[in-house]
Amino acid sequence: MDSAIEQTKHTNEYDPAYVKLGYPGGDVPIERGVCADVIVRAFRGAGVDLQKELHEDMVRSFAKYPANWGARKPDSNIDHRRVPNLMTFFSRTGKSIPITSRQSDYLPGDVVAWELDNHLLHIGLVTDAVATNTQTYLVVHNIGAGARLEDVLMSWKIIGHYRMWK
Repeated sequence: MDSAIEQTKHTNEYDPAYVKLGYPGGDVPIERGVCADVIVRAFRGAGVDLQKELHEDMVRSFAKYPANWGARKPDSNIDHRRVPNLMTFFSRTGKSIPITSRQSDYLPGDVVAWELDNHLLHIGLVTDAVATNTQTYLVVHNIGAGARLEDVLMSWKIIGHYRMWK
């Protein structure tokens, strides 16, 4: 959570551009990224390299992942930066937990995936910071203006709920 919140001080652009990354541990410049980069960076701060973990799972089980992009093989530069791939990885590794409409079921450290009103997918990380007016946990996400800490947990249709550390 601390790593996710720290991103709000540095990541001020939304940039989905394909970038050649080092592997493992590759990242786009900290001042830019997409919603998935928030998750990847936060997990790295907790000692989990989703670029490496997801890539290795895709190498073993490529056909289990979405074919939305016409890829013929895993690509460690971009696969971990795509919401459907993160959702698939979390599900395949037993991190899925029930989706509910109760805010109290979403705890600090949880990853939440949404389908936006325009049908695009989005992902964020629940933090232990609390909204003063609603007393609900705030989420770090990047929906277009850089990483932000906001009260958006129930703003869109939740399609994925994941808990890495149970």
